[in-house]
Amino acid sequence: MDNGIVALEGMEFFAYHGFYKEEQQIGNKYSVDLKIETDFSKAANEDDLTGTIDYEALYNLVKHEMLHPNKLLESIGQKIIKAVLDEFPRVKVVEVSVAKFNPPIGGVCGKARVTLKSER
Repeated sequence: MDNGIVALEGMEFFAYHGFYKEEQQIGNKYSVDLKIETDFSKAANEDDLTGTIDYEALYNLVKHEMLHPNKLLESIGQKIIKAVLDEFPRVKVVEVSVAKFNPPIGGVCGKARVTLKSER
């Protein structure tokens, strides 16, 4: 068994998430990092995309989840994890970080980030 990591780092989206009504109306820039662990045996031995997790499909899954407004970064992360586990049965571990640029905290802060991890 050849376990490995597929990671998509620094995906950026403009979305309408946020606890405050103004955030949901104005929108903001978000960053998502996704890391999954899976068995790479078939991909490594046969040079076959069906033996790994297609990162274009992963990106599209994250993009889809970012279209649906949530109040909390934690909710976004949990929905991404659930979607990955539902869509890709060979995934063993999923870790996702969701960050909001310039969060409304009354001071200077480049990003607010949460990270969630789940194992099958």
